[in-house]
Amino acid sequence: MKSWRFLLLLIVLMTSLPLVEAEEMVVNGMAAIVNNEVITFSQVRELVASQEKAAAQMYQGKQLEDKIKEIRQAAMRDLIDRALILQEFKKKEFSIPEYYIDDSIQKIIREEFGGDRTAFLKTLQAQGYSLTRFRKTQKDKLVVQIMRGSKVKENYVVSPVKVRSYYEKNHDVYATPEQVKLRMIVLHEGDTNNPDASKKAMAEEIRQKIAGGAEFDRMAQMYSEDSTQDSGGDWGWVERKTLNSTLSNTAFSMKAGEVSPVIALDNAYYILMVEAVKKASVKPYGEVQREIEQNLIEQEKLKAQERWLQGLRDKAYIKIL
Repeated sequence: MKSWRFLLLLIVLMTSLPLVEAEEMVVNGMAAIVNNEVITFSQVRELVASQEKAAAQMYQGKQLEDKIKEIRQAAMRDLIDRALILQEFKKKEFSIPEYYIDDSIQKIIREEFGGDRTAFLKTLQAQGYSLTRFRKTQKDKLVVQIMRGSKVKENYVVSPVKVRSYYEKNHDVYATPEQVKLRMIVLHEGDTNNPDASKKAMAEEIRQKIAGGAEFDRMAQMYSEDSTQDSGGDWGWVERKTLNSTLSNTAFSMKAGEVSPVIALDNAYYILMVEAVKKASVKPYGEVQREIEQNLIEQEKLKAQERWLQGLRDKAYIKIL
């Protein structure tokens, strides 16, 4: 009977909490448990805030929902792994010299605040951080970094056969597609129900002027109606996929210095000029061999860290709430 009375009293107290306090309990509630340590929702929110803000500017609706879910799941994994690493550090009774932390903070002040400690402290205050809390955060970051690094060998060697095999299987990574350096003049028709015949005539007249020696970039500055007008119709180096298939087929069939005839397409008229041509190419193996070796070594290091982390996860009690 007493337990029921206690439960009833607890329910009354919970339902009588002010709305602000109730919201605060949700924000600071438990998001996960890692062994005997709690990860709170506020920790997750703090970690994802900037990423979610950026996502909101790029996505909408269902895409935004999916992206935010992905960001929060990744943050949760990071926080769980971080907790496991810090717990392992404590379990092994390791320690980190205080001057390591001092040096890391001084580096931040020097590189991000131009050596101005006062500006650094004001920024901490504005973000709701005390120096003690920030110092603890930096210590944890250093611990995680050191613990991860300690699980990686320094003498990884990748065989030449593996390097060559990677190169052969990933030619696309080291390939440069064919490109043309392009200028373009664009004239748009008026009412699409009553095409402006004078625009086509104007395009043909511009084409004749260019054929007669007029400079293409000057004609583009005077007449073109697209965003590159001020730069003389300069599109720079473009690949096939950059352009509509009709324009692409025309541009990539032309030689350097050649000007296309007037092209009628989607209620507009185009004149193209190819200034230069680059053929498709692949970087030679000797040029990228060292880069591939380093990439493969980094992959092996990440695999070693992941095996170690997975071992910590397998031995831990982890519950996502």
